[in-house]
This record gives sequence, C-alpha cells and structure tokens, in this order.
Amino acid sequence: MDKYLFTSPRLGFRHWQDSDTLPFTAMGQDAAVMQYFPQLMTAEATAALIMRIQTHFREKGYGLYATDLLSTGTFIGFIGFSTPSFPTDFTPCTEIGWRLQSAVWGQGLATEGARACLEYGFRHFHFPAIYSFTAVQNQRSEKVMQKIGMHQVGLFDHPLVAADSSLQKHVLYKITQSDIISLQHL
Repeated sequence: MDKYLFTSPRLGFRHWQDSDTLPFTAMGQDAAVMQYFPQLMTAEATAALIMRIQTHFREKGYGLYATDLLSTGTFIGFIGFSTPSFPTDFTPCTEIGWRLQSAVWGQGLATEGARACLEYGFRHFHFPAIYSFTAVQNQRSEKVMQKIGMHQVGLFDHPLVAADSSLQKHVLYKITQSDIISLQHL
C-alpha cells in the first residue's frame, strides 16, 4: 500500500504514525510555531491532539494529514481538515489548517499543501465550503488563505480564547467548489 493518500510536487500527505509524536511535540514547544496560540503545548497536550486527529480520521474519513517532504521523507507538520467544535454562526463547518516546522517556512510549502488539500477535499469529500481562520495578527497564515483563493467573510471573537487575550479576534475566510473552478480557469 502506498504510504501517501495524495501528494503535491514537494509534499506527501498521510495518516499519522507513532514516529510523528516526537517531532510534533517539538513543534508544540517552538515559540515561533506557537506564536498565535494561547500557550506552548506540553507533551501530554500534543499526544491528546494526535489522538483527536486520529479519531477525526476514523469518524469522518479525512483530517489533518501528517505531511512529509517528499525529497527526504521527513515529517514537517500537518495540513488538512478539521471540524471546529465550538459554536459560532459558521459552525459546524469544515476547516482547513496547517502547522509546519519553522525550519521549512518561507518556501511556499503551506500554500502548496493547502492547495493540494483543497483540491483533494472538494474532489473526494464534496465539501460545500471550506473555512479557515486565525488570529488577526497572524498575517503569514492569512496570506496563505489569500494565495489559495479564499475570501475573507468576517471577523469573530474565538470563543475558546480568553476575552482579555490579544489573540481572541480572528479573521474568517471561506472557499467553495465554484471558487476553485474559477481559479483553475485563470
């Protein structure tokens, strides 16, 4: 069986393996990676997140794909889909997100990977729409959203972030299947 569920020119997308735990734990302790999250992640919190990701895959058939550099086979983080569990006017929904090791930033990998995931998600899972959101300060992620053809549809206060936190205000982006078709014709 092929290791990857799908690939992009430089990335492979797969299910999580035990060997991903240590590098993902290190990412959760990297202040640059976690800059727009309320806190760094402990090893226990990282293990719990991996378990939630694996449960999401079993229940939905898709999730946050463990992502490797094809040239080396090295795990560099995740790109993929989740289902936000908090109540807002746009949930339930399918969210696309990414978290990559800071060592690979600035190479266009998040954009490349997110595009591949959008195409895979719309083709295989027929999502009506896909959303993405981040703290308003996270301009790097917001630029990825824009580069993959998403459109800003609002701002919201993230209900799981403390009201007194500078990270509570989030931008909200959305893309539909017809948006993807339009982009392919440009």
